[in-house]
Amino acid sequence: MSPLALLRRACGLNLSEAQAERAVAARMAHTGAADRAAYLAAVTPAEIAALVELVVVPESWLFRDPQAFAAAADFVLRRLAGPAGAARPLRILSVPCAGGEEPYSIAMALCDAGVAPAAYAIDAVDISAANLARARAGVYGRNAFRGDELGFRQRHFSAAGAQQYRVAEGIARQVRFEQGNLLELGAGLAPGHYDLIFCRNLLIYFAPATSAAAIARLDALLADDGQLFAGYAEVPTFCQHGFVSLAYPLAFGLRKRGAAAPAVAAPLPVPAGAPRRTLSYPAAASGALAAVPAAAAPAPAQLGAAGAAPPATAAATAPAATAQAELLPQARRLADLGQFQQAGAACLAWLEQHPDSAEAYFILGLLMERAEQPQQAREHWRRCIYLQPDHYQALCHLALLAEQQSDRATAIALKARAARIYKRQQAN
Repeated sequence: MSPLALLRRACGLNLSEAQAERAVAARMAHTGAADRAAYLAAVTPAEIAALVELVVVPESWLFRDPQAFAAAADFVLRRLAGPAGAARPLRILSVPCAGGEEPYSIAMALCDAGVAPAAYAIDAVDISAANLARARAGVYGRNAFRGDELGFRQRHFSAAGAQQYRVAEGIARQVRFEQGNLLELGAGLAPGHYDLIFCRNLLIYFAPATSAAAIARLDALLADDGQLFAGYAEVPTFCQHGFVSLAYPLAFGLRKRGAAAPAVAAPLPVPAGAPRRTLSYPAAASGALAAVPAAAAPAPAQLGAAGAAPPATAAATAPAATAQAELLPQARRLADLGQFQQAGAACLAWLEQHPDSAEAYFILGLLMERAEQPQQAREHWRRCIYLQPDHYQALCHLALLAEQQSDRATAIALKARAARIYKRQQAN
């Protein structure tokens, strides 16, 4: 079996042949193996696990996309307040859990929301033994604490050395770590075992068939009235396979199609002391705006396939009092508020002065996607990555669009490119 087939079967990741070969070369050097064919013929489960460790993406941080944790706490509080709330502890799954940052963030958010420890339990699963060892140790350095609001660190961590912090024992007790593969998870569990699932930024590394299989597994694990939180670029893929977006802004939450929508869809407060996200506006295209009427989106004639418009059009509709330096931040805020026409006009006004602004083209692509103009969205995102080749979010959106248009080869290439950029950014 080739290294690529071996690793794809072991972890499901849509790896390139070069990635697989690099992993094999590294392990051969580590073990002193000189004959490649002999090494592959004698490969053991332990050696396969060591190869997997070289290709997984372990990077995460605490309270990543904090609105998801606020929405999860809201869901748990509402469930516990319901008529069947005290029947049993709520069951929560974090997969993949990386180094434990996500499940510990869930536990901290619930603690800060006043949820009793006995009211829930968190299962955290990852394919990487190294990740799980780090998670069980519960010690994190500076890179795990991002943002300006770090009150949760004072409440839930203690010093463990120079710029090292250990998670509180009470938080650690709420999480049970287990090694496993999502595609094989759940044997022996009753259907609908979990009330709440976090599965974020995993599907972007899968081929379409594997993504469909993973979503089917998650669908089986999730209760019919449960909620699932995904990565922002993955929400459209979930929506293609039986899920519907929740209307919580920036949470990237989903429910099963046919399940009742939550009673409240207003913006939620971020967990106290959690880092607040400075929006570069990737969120709307995830499907969270599905409830907004399409008429509110910018018309194709206003934005154009190339993102250009006559200066008079942009000047007439952009907020007159907005200083030039504030136009792009204003465009993001307007898009967040659902004011899509004004957001598009602000982008165009910005591009008149800054024609090489990759971020403006990225936002225009999101707006055109919302207007159900996929070809124009693609042109904006292609312009974005022409100007900024390492724009991870634009690459993810282009990959999803290629999937929707059944262009599998392009989707695979774009996902691989995005994965390389993600690894490089996290390493830096």
